[in-house]
Amino acid sequence: MKTCATVLVVLAGALAGTAAAENWPQWRGPALNGSTTETGLPAKFSATENVIWSADLPGIGGATPIVWGENVFVSAMEPDSKKLWAVCLGAADGKVRWKLPMGEGFTNKMGNTGASPSPITDGKTVWFYYGSGRLAATDLSGKVLWQRNIQEDHGEFEILWAYASSPLLYEGRLYIPVLHAEVRKADRDISYLLCVDPATGKDIWKCPRITDAKGESRQAFITPFPLAGKGGWQVLIHGGDYLTGHDPADGKMLWKSSDYNPSKNMWWRTVPSAVGADGVAVGYAPKGGRMFAVRAEAGDGKPAGSDLWQTRYNSPDVCTPLIYRGRLFVLDGRKKELVCMDLKTGQVHWKGDLPAKAVFQASATGADGKVYCINLDGEAVVASAGDSFEVLHHVAMGGRNCRSTIAAANGRLFLRTDTKLYCIGKAR
Repeated sequence: MKTCATVLVVLAGALAGTAAAENWPQWRGPALNGSTTETGLPAKFSATENVIWSADLPGIGGATPIVWGENVFVSAMEPDSKKLWAVCLGAADGKVRWKLPMGEGFTNKMGNTGASPSPITDGKTVWFYYGSGRLAATDLSGKVLWQRNIQEDHGEFEILWAYASSPLLYEGRLYIPVLHAEVRKADRDISYLLCVDPATGKDIWKCPRITDAKGESRQAFITPFPLAGKGGWQVLIHGGDYLTGHDPADGKMLWKSSDYNPSKNMWWRTVPSAVGADGVAVGYAPKGGRMFAVRAEAGDGKPAGSDLWQTRYNSPDVCTPLIYRGRLFVLDGRKKELVCMDLKTGQVHWKGDLPAKAVFQASATGADGKVYCINLDGEAVVASAGDSFEVLHHVAMGGRNCRSTIAAANGRLFLRTDTKLYCIGKAR
């Protein structure tokens, strides 16, 4: 494997006059694990309290707001016409700076829409991706630099509840997972990991991701995760009954975990993405199956992919866990329970019930010593990230089918319900 940087690149920036602020450049934030070093964020807020501004969006969507400096980027879909939009708002006032049409999306009874994947930016270019396969790059002024459609170039997405994966931007490349097929068209379409040049939109490589999973269990809604280790970094892919590590140079599979679906249940689609740190990768079986950690590299006489620990409790079905301050925070959305664990041993430090009625499907955010969560009905819960479980705040923000992760950037929280975006912060 070719050696690359062994630490996560923190994409940082600052608003004028804001010290030590970070941007939120892609779905899981500047550290790509749901956490940020932001401080001074409010523990308490509502639809009116500590609101800097609120903005009506041109449509619905589960895409997380992406923040860089004075710009907020978000994807949206008009519910009736199904028109997809790429939108830029001003971070200071929430006013629309520009919006671009991005074709047509979809909805389904599970709440997925064409605007589920989140945008990405490096502060110079913005990449918008949609469940339709539309992938476009723009500059900060909204000028389209290039665009293409992954389905048109590589075949139809075969996913029962429609495609919803966000890409990963890392080390100057875009990584796009397509884990699909079998339910409708048997083995005709093979899952793959696609590497794209973000400057041109052209493919660098396409690597098949082979699995013996059956039916819907072949399908996943995950985002790749870059895991640093002693030998460089790897691309983690979770889904199709396995957690696997891949060489970023060519996509070659370096190792795979044991089968987390040995009974070959046909309906175990995978939603949470893999996470990890310090050469340890974490995966999860769907619908209450086992959660486990594996070695991402050989050690102690054991091969990469061997189990370090596993548990049949606390496993998430939809929400991707958070790594924050050296700990693993697991949001079990169905049980409405937050669990703090040791990443390397699986030991549970604490767990507690969140005071909310609807289930959680948006992944949690770690910032300023707090864990921020929002459920499908727009109930936001703020918990302490300390040594014991403590709920700091619970508030109804409104909306429905709220699946967007709360972003923390430049001293503010950016909270999306279904059609509304709130910028929340302490008065200055």
